[in-house]
Amino acid sequence: MKNSLPENTQHYDVVIIGGGASGLMTALVAAEHGKSVCILEKNKTAGNKLSITGGGRCNITNATFDVHEFLKNYGDSADFLYSPFSQFSASDTFEFFASRGLPLVTQARNRAFPASERAPDVTDFFLQHLQSLNVQIHTGSRVRKLITDGSDITGVDTGSRIITGDNYVLATGGVSHPETGSTGDGFKWLRDIGHTVTDPTPTIVPLAVRDRWVHNLSGVDLSFMKITFFCDGVKQFSKTGKILFTHFGISGPLILNSSSQVAGLLKWGTVTASIDMYPDTDMGALERNILKVFDTHKNKLLKNVLSEIVPTRLADTVMGLLPDIDYSTPVHSVSRDDRKRIAGLLKNMPMSIKGLMGFDRAVIADGGVPLTEIDTRTFRSMKYTNLYITGDLLHVNRPSGGYSLQLCWTSGYVVGKNM
Repeated sequence: MKNSLPENTQHYDVVIIGGGASGLMTALVAAEHGKSVCILEKNKTAGNKLSITGGGRCNITNATFDVHEFLKNYGDSADFLYSPFSQFSASDTFEFFASRGLPLVTQARNRAFPASERAPDVTDFFLQHLQSLNVQIHTGSRVRKLITDGSDITGVDTGSRIITGDNYVLATGGVSHPETGSTGDGFKWLRDIGHTVTDPTPTIVPLAVRDRWVHNLSGVDLSFMKITFFCDGVKQFSKTGKILFTHFGISGPLILNSSSQVAGLLKWGTVTASIDMYPDTDMGALERNILKVFDTHKNKLLKNVLSEIVPTRLADTVMGLLPDIDYSTPVHSVSRDDRKRIAGLLKNMPMSIKGLMGFDRAVIADGGVPLTEIDTRTFRSMKYTNLYITGDLLHVNRPSGGYSLQLCWTSGYVVGKNM
């Protein structure tokens, strides 16, 4: 097969398709081990998604240094991933970046960021090191197909030329943030050469909500709220944390890490949710707290006192959801029933879940090659002896908080070292 390739063929030790997180890591480690490496990147620049991840701050990993504890976040994939994460764990990620000039810092919920808190600095870190190691990055290179002889990959067809290598790495990423070039190309090529590919779904994604009061709070974020989800009126699960209101619904870490479960509920029935604004205060205690506020401001109008008993910017929301209360009434004249209704609403702010937002807003999407078709000690394909598959092309469910990028660093490092 190789003898029939065109004269404009270029050959490398390692050919990497995709210049995202896992591709850049693979390239750097392979080059440090003396390999000649090229990256084929269809965008004008490498690292587009990496440069915007984590809200532009880049949540590089999660500072949970016990491998068994870390892997609990990968569900059924944990058993498959113990070997590679033993080779390159979260603690190794800290050492890897710091020893090469990019120190990390740990913040709330063990999330680790570059000390500068600038995602583009992580991309620049890789590009500078790759340049010094003479890694060839061919931007604007759209791959048309992988060339195979049935047991090996023998080349990559870019339309204008054929690139060949001793080893090939698919690191194109999944389908979240398609505006960065993650459009699922790798899934198609993998199917074309006989791999199973599980269809992707946006798993770490905001929720769309029907209720206008939610939309009207766009930009408001509330810490330590409890949200409970129901399917056809039956309670399913609750979580507590920060909630961000948006023009389409709700987001924030708490919601993102609930979306996969909500997706399952939406398949079975109507999904609603309820927010408890005071999860640490029972109904009786909340009523007493409201009464104390009313006693302090007994001569003021109710509409002017609401801001003393509800979270910031929610006074108008409460009035909109309880429109039959007369908010021009002096506080000393507010009935016991109306006071109880206000307290009840703060413990149960109802909303109707319309669905999940799409891939364009997904932080993470699952789907990809099942780990049963991968030798995860090296991330080599079990179908092709010289093909390796990394990062978001692997069908691994994981939460937000640094776990997706750690999968990229681990798979990229293990491939770069073991080829």
